[in-house]
Amino acid sequence: MAISRKTGAAVLAVVATLLTVLGVVLAATDANPGGSTTDNLALNGYPPRTAEIQFVISTGQTYSVNADVKVNFRTNAIEAMVQVPLVFSGATFDVRMLNKHLYVSSSNMASAVGKPWLGTAMNLPALFNYSLELVKPDVALISGFDHESVTKSGDLTTYTFLRDNVAVSRLGSSKGALAGVGKLVLSITTGKQGEATAAAVTISGQNSETSISATVLSFNKPVHVVAPPSSQVKSVTSHFIRGLLGATPITSLLIPANLNLLGSTHLN
Repeated sequence: MAISRKTGAAVLAVVATLLTVLGVVLAATDANPGGSTTDNLALNGYPPRTAEIQFVISTGQTYSVNADVKVNFRTNAIEAMVQVPLVFSGATFDVRMLNKHLYVSSSNMASAVGKPWLGTAMNLPALFNYSLELVKPDVALISGFDHESVTKSGDLTTYTFLRDNVAVSRLGSSKGALAGVGKLVLSITTGKQGEATAAAVTISGQNSETSISATVLSFNKPVHVVAPPSSQVKSVTSHFIRGLLGATPITSLLIPANLNLLGSTHLN
């Protein structure tokens, strides 16, 4: 059972992190239709039905998690292939979130827990709201940072915001527990039409650094997420999940102690 606890811990922590990042990255944007153009991510003022987004989470050393995430904003469903480094090697997990449930599978899941999938109840936010945010980030409304800069490369424009002396905590720490004070860098990249194409958050502490990036690979390609058969799913409780989260290095990732620091930037 020790294998299943470590495996489950890594996956569930990654899922929690990806959902947090998706909210943080998109919270700094505001929908605003753009004009017409020919770039392959152009949305022409309409929110996307689906999106494929590549996430990379890194500690700045040797530990990194990669995820290819496909989102269906209309059916409120997510499927992700997540590559997680374990003790001596890496593992790939199939993660699905739909119908108020989270499902996780890997090649050795059946031998570890007796069934190919782990499943638990989980409420997803309304993903359609995030699709509205992708149309055109209104970076002019972002405030609360010490330094701002703009760089251009062809049709791409990257807006970078920096803030010093930000209270930071660890992903797996108890509520209110701080890891010190660090530096926060937020960047948002837009295409020719103004649509969001990438975003990144870097949090630097005294002795460690966490970088989380999201790159849009495509919009409006078919995304069909299907729940596994119930006979192949081993159900676990939320209490069991909380116990798992402390068994993986990803819980040491730095995050802003107050996530509203990013989530409220579009309100001022």
